Amino acid sequence: MHSPVLVLKDSLKRESGTKVHHANIQASKAVADIIRTTLGPRSMLKMLLDASGGIVVTNDGNAILRELDVAHPAAKSMIELSRTQDEEVGDGTTSVIVLAGEMLHVAEEFIDKNYHPTVICRAYNKALEDAVAVLDKIAMAIDTNDRATMLGLVKSCIGTKFTSQFGDLIADLAIDATTTVGVDLGQGLREVDIKKCIKVEKVPGGQLEDSRVLKGVMFNKDVVAPGKMRRKIVNPRIILLDSPLEYKKGENQTNAELVKEEDWGVLLKMEEEYIENLCMQILKFKPDLVITEKGLSDLACHYLSKAGVSAIRRLRKTDNNRIAKACGAVIVNRPDELQESDVGTGAGLFEVKKIGDEFFAFIVDCKDPKACTVLLRGASKDLLNEVERNLQDAMSVARNIIKNPKLVPGGGATELTVSATLKQKSSSIEGIEKWLFHLFWLFISLTSMFRHCKTVAL
Repeated sequence: MHSPVLVLKDSLKRESGTKVHHANIQASKAVADIIRTTLGPRSMLKMLLDASGGIVVTNDGNAILRELDVAHPAAKSMIELSRTQDEEVGDGTTSVIVLAGEMLHVAEEFIDKNYHPTVICRAYNKALEDAVAVLDKIAMAIDTNDRATMLGLVKSCIGTKFTSQFGDLIADLAIDATTTVGVDLGQGLREVDIKKCIKVEKVPGGQLEDSRVLKGVMFNKDVVAPGKMRRKIVNPRIILLDSPLEYKKGENQTNAELVKEEDWGVLLKMEEEYIENLCMQILKFKPDLVITEKGLSDLACHYLSKAGVSAIRRLRKTDNNRIAKACGAVIVNRPDELQESDVGTGAGLFEVKKIGDEFFAFIVDCKDPKACTVLLRGASKDLLNEVERNLQDAMSVARNIIKNPKLVPGGGATELTVSATLKQKSSSIEGIEKWLFHLFWLFISLTSMFRHCKTVAL
């Protein structure tokens, strides 16, 4: 008889069978129980310490779970489920964890009866297909141009969140931002890219009611030479660059042999001529504002300010992309490739303002901007962070409505309809899956009762 071959280390422990199934279900239920109290009209905020020692005060499921440091693989899968929900849908991160925990709890009874997990999963998938078919059938088309309808929909998603006490403020901001950056794809379809086109700028100070959606963009920068360059320009011509306006530094080691005393002056003259040539290539298009993602030398600053051009340097790539979408400019990699069509003329006003202790540049009053900035004001950073999380949820809901303008009834009516359909379907199924369908119907019925209670409480 052959001796057993050891694949794993001696210190490792391998478990399998029903014992592991129960352990996975218990771990998933433990994760669900952590955030269960943050759901519904009587939800409570949780106070956490993040990895850097800061305080997080929130009732957002994904924000809470991503701060947890768990070792169990099933618990990690639940946290990943919440993260996926947040990225794909944007809202419902708490609900999806609580529902997943309950579905696993319901399945535990069948594990005890020696049902194979693949049978349970197959039944759940069939029930899911039937439930989605019912939802498509009962969904009602809505008009995304009706402001009152959109406002009611977005408010319903943030009704149990911290910002619900501020009335329509957050819902208005979310609708304004998403409708501003919406792009028509044809055939009645619209695309809204929240991540790339909408930036939330949090500035502590003032009141939350001072928050607004800018018809353009703002960023935390000042002009290079405040005393020599204009800080306010009406209808500016904007050039965006992705190249440095300074002398090109040599790669690795660069050696220059100077034989005569005059050679040093020649070397400096070559640098000056190179910078002057770069600036002349830009100035022939008569811009009012030049923005570059790279550096800008003192000599280039001199030539630009002498020509009455304001300049901003070392801007983030994401901010530069948003400016391009807002004012219609094209980001150019080399000044000698500039064309008249690359100059942005869609902005109505460029202005640098001081808010608190910092300077912010505003490019606003744009014609048909495809990017915008939401300016949030508030008393503290913790308040602004929670308002931003609520605003992201609201914008995601508004985006989902714009992309797929359909609505299902609330107050538990949808769940009861799905439940009745699954109950009817279960009577026509033979074998083991019949009982799983029956259980799924019971689970949906209990969910509808929960939804109804939540609606009544609201």
